[in-house]
Amino acid sequence: ELLDPFVDESDPDTNLSQMMHALQTAEAVRKKYPGEEYDWYHLVGLIHDMGKFLSCVYKEEQWCTVGDTFPTGCKFSDKIEFSEFFVKNPDIKAPELSTELGAYSKNCGLDKVAMSWGHDEYMYQVCVQNESKLPIQALYMIRYHSFYPWHKEGQYMQLCNKQDLEMLKWVQDFNQFDLYSKAAEIPNTKELKIYYKKLITKYFPAKVRW
Repeated sequence: ELLDPFVDESDPDTNLSQMMHALQTAEAVRKKYPGEEYDWYHLVGLIHDMGKFLSCVYKEEQWCTVGDTFPTGCKFSDKIEFSEFFVKNPDIKAPELSTELGAYSKNCGLDKVAMSWGHDEYMYQVCVQNESKLPIQALYMIRYHSFYPWHKEGQYMQLCNKQDLEMLKWVQDFNQFDLYSKAAEIPNTKELKIYYKKLITKYFPAKVRW
């Protein structure tokens, strides 16, 4: 509910609050994947953008909390949104960080890659450090849903290991709900609150460290 007044300035597709976007996404997932076996997926739809707490609660500026994410420590892809501004990044002038692999080894795995900081990584850390019961597919969706150069443009495959490639299809599947569930219709929060509170209780401890 703390996200209710927050509007993501980087999102051109909706002027609704993040709470409304979260419910629209969750309900779109639920419609395509009904049933208890996918209730974790429903919850991902609800919480995937909760890392935007960084802006609406901790008052971090939106430029460092929203928008696309990307690897640091290697060559920047021109598929990254606003990549032209990397000309001012000192890493570009470091030869060891300007190759396809940079500081990494081939197929090292995305979990070994230092990603740009934002709401994705923050919410992923909340899930992991609080020992949530979400499956690995859910963690990938949360951690990499803004990594568009990877899941949309096919960039940075040289850094991926077998697990990353297996999880890619799940991140891509989630992307359709994140992008295309946005509509002017506002969900009935009172009716949905009971259902999603049960899922939060199922997958998270009673007290969550933020």
